[in-house]
Amino acid sequence: MDAMSPVSDLEKVNKATVDGLYKALASGDTKRVAAIVGNDIEWWFHGPPKCHHMMRVLTGESSYNEFKFEPRSITAVGDRIIVEGYEGASVYWVHVWTVNNGAVTQFREYFNTWLTVKELRPLSRMVRHHGSTLWRSQPRDLFKRSLPALMLAM
Repeated sequence: MDAMSPVSDLEKVNKATVDGLYKALASGDTKRVAAIVGNDIEWWFHGPPKCHHMMRVLTGESSYNEFKFEPRSITAVGDRIIVEGYEGASVYWVHVWTVNNGAVTQFREYFNTWLTVKELRPLSRMVRHHGSTLWRSQPRDLFKRSLPALMLAM
């Protein structure tokens, strides 16, 4: 989203929904988490198999405090909410949530992965918006190590 674009009311509501999800996870409020996350959530993960932390927390395989998800940033991009954070010096994660009518319907998790979110529109529209990058990862130690890179097209 262009830095000059206003955030819509729907984006504000979706951002508040996801922020509430992280607060519920942090406090172990499983009823609140269940109310936010839809029953038939579509899930996608990129990273080492041992790092399915959010899936284990949301399915009850692990306790809410096994891995602490403390967001560094929460950004609204349409109906998607992008959350970025890290735990310790070597763990970096990005979550992309899709929210419809107050419930999460899709979740993408990128673990130790550099993510760029691009808008795919006709070229003439992209030129008017000064490019098509909507969001880009900002891990704090990017220049100290190498991360695989992925692009999410919207």
